[in-house]
Amino acid sequence: MRTDIFARLDREPEPPKIEIPRMSRHRVALFGGTLAFYLVIVYLVLISSWLVALDWKVMLFRPYQQWPSLHAFLDYYVVLGQRGPTAVMIASWLGWRSWRQHTLRPLLTLGAALLLLNGSVGGVKIFLGRLGPHYATQIGSAELFAGGDIFPSGHTANAVVTWGILAYLATTPKARRYLSAISATVSLGVGLTTVYIGTHWLSDVLLGWAAGLLVLLALPWVEPLVTQAEQLILAARERWRQRRSRGAAGISVPVAAGGHRPVRPLGADPDEAVAVAVGTDGAPGLMPAGAAARTRPAPHAVRTERAPGAPAGSRRPSHPDRPPRSTAAPARPMGG
Repeated sequence: MRTDIFARLDREPEPPKIEIPRMSRHRVALFGGTLAFYLVIVYLVLISSWLVALDWKVMLFRPYQQWPSLHAFLDYYVVLGQRGPTAVMIASWLGWRSWRQHTLRPLLTLGAALLLLNGSVGGVKIFLGRLGPHYATQIGSAELFAGGDIFPSGHTANAVVTWGILAYLATTPKARRYLSAISATVSLGVGLTTVYIGTHWLSDVLLGWAAGLLVLLALPWVEPLVTQAEQLILAARERWRQRRSRGAAGISVPVAAGGHRPVRPLGADPDEAVAVAVGTDGAPGLMPAGAAARTRPAPHAVRTERAPGAPAGSRRPSHPDRPPRSTAAPARPMGG
């Protein structure tokens, strides 16, 4: 019995055609506006503008001390933006979607989105090297190029992508609206939670929201690659099935002279047929190994050519016209 995800996919009825989002003018305009906002935030931090001053004011306000009763709950809530747990939860849901919809697109789209997120956010984090509020060294400084890795906020960007992918892959407009509202609420709450507990500056969160939204808006450009990857995976699976079916149809074993010969089916040898048909107790069934050899009849004893006690010599009757054969040959006259 097959246990892979394709085993049930082949037995399910074909789902209705799923509409794949296209890069429309509206989406291109949103992408351009979000990219401009992203670049403005980076610029304001680079020049240590009023945004950096606001970062320090919020940090010195210490929200976790102003509302300590929220700390226990928000410590757990921020996990909704952590990459490992959220990726497992979303991948489980999308795996079920793949099973029901007969397509690998949901899982492959999630993988492509996470790759884009890690590449874009991770590269900017390493390049700018900003320190977090708990490790700041000089009041009013942007703390850039100091070996940090918190700008933009990875928790915030990850929350936008992993929860927003559900709305992106929704199959009905109603589901897309509801899931968009849920993902926006979760990502907004995760970003503000990181500011509350003091792990990120406010500008980190703003840039994280923009970074995650850019990934979601760019996904239609990745759809052709997702389609090609799905086709390659399904083609590889089909080749593997064919090889497995051929191997099951004719199993081969090596022979001494080289090459292969097909294995004889059970019962092709008469002795094996007897071993299969008759068990050790006389009842039909399989016999233990080696029992077939023991059931073969013993070879007949070789009969002697003469009865015991018979004189040695030929048993052929004498012919009246033929002289009896003597044991010694007659003497031949010697020529002089």
